Amino acid sequence: MMLATTRRVLSQLRHDHRSVAMILVVPALLLTAVYFLYENETLPPGAPRTFDRVGLMMLAIFPFVVMFLVTSITMLRERTSGTLERLLTTPVHKADLLFGYGLAFSIMAGLQSLVATAVAYWVFGLDIQGSPGFVVMIAVINAVLGVALGLFCSAFARTEFQAVQFMPVVVVPQILLCGLFVPRDRMNEVLEAISNVLPLTFSVDALREVAAFAEPTEALWQDAGTMAAIVLGMLVLASLTLRRRSP
Repeated sequence: MMLATTRRVLSQLRHDHRSVAMILVVPALLLTAVYFLYENETLPPGAPRTFDRVGLMMLAIFPFVVMFLVTSITMLRERTSGTLERLLTTPVHKADLLFGYGLAFSIMAGLQSLVATAVAYWVFGLDIQGSPGFVVMIAVINAVLGVALGLFCSAFARTEFQAVQFMPVVVVPQILLCGLFVPRDRMNEVLEAISNVLPLTFSVDALREVAAFAEPTEALWQDAGTMAAIVLGMLVLASLTLRRRSP
C-alpha cells in the first residue's frame, strides 16, 4: 500500500508541470541569483569566495523551503478534496499512507538536490574541501526534512493560504538562527539555546564539516544521523494527524 501511494502521488506530480518546475528548477534559479550577488566582489589573492560559503548553505536551505511549501500545499489539497478521507476508509494503514506520501516527495527531493548541486559545481564552480556526494546527501536529507515538516503542518491548515502562513513560524526562524547570518556562539544565550535544537542547524553544521574537511568527520555523521532521526520522528507525528473522518 505504501508503494501504491507513492506511485499515485508521483503520477499526479508528473502531470502537474508547475509543481515539477517549482521542485526542480526554482532552487537552481535561486542559487543562480546568489551567485550573481557576489559576482563582482573583490578578494585578496587566495581568499575563498563568499559564494563558496553562502552558496553551499543555500544548497540545504532552498530545497528545505521549496519542499516544505510544495508538500504542505499538496497534502492540504488531498485533505480538502476528500481524497485522503476516501483512502482512509479503506484498510490501508495510516503509517503506510503517510510514508507513501513521504517517499514520493522524497524522490522528488532527491532529484531536486541533484539538479541544484550539479548547477553549483559544474556551472558556478563551487570549491570546497569535501566530496560533492556528501553535499548531495545533506541536501537530500534537508529536502526530506522539508517534506516531513510540510506533511505535519498541513494537518493544521484549512486553506492553502493558511499553509503558506506556517512559513514565518516554522521555516523563517530556522533560517535566521541556523548560523548562516550570525555565528551561533555570538548569539545571546536564549537564541543560541533555541538554535541548538532546530533541525536546520544540524544541516548547516554538517555542510560546514564537508566544506572544511576532505574526508567525512565524526561530527558530520552525527549531524546527518540527528537530521535523519528528526525526519523519521516528524513523519511519525504526521501520521498521527491523519483522521478517518474530516472534522
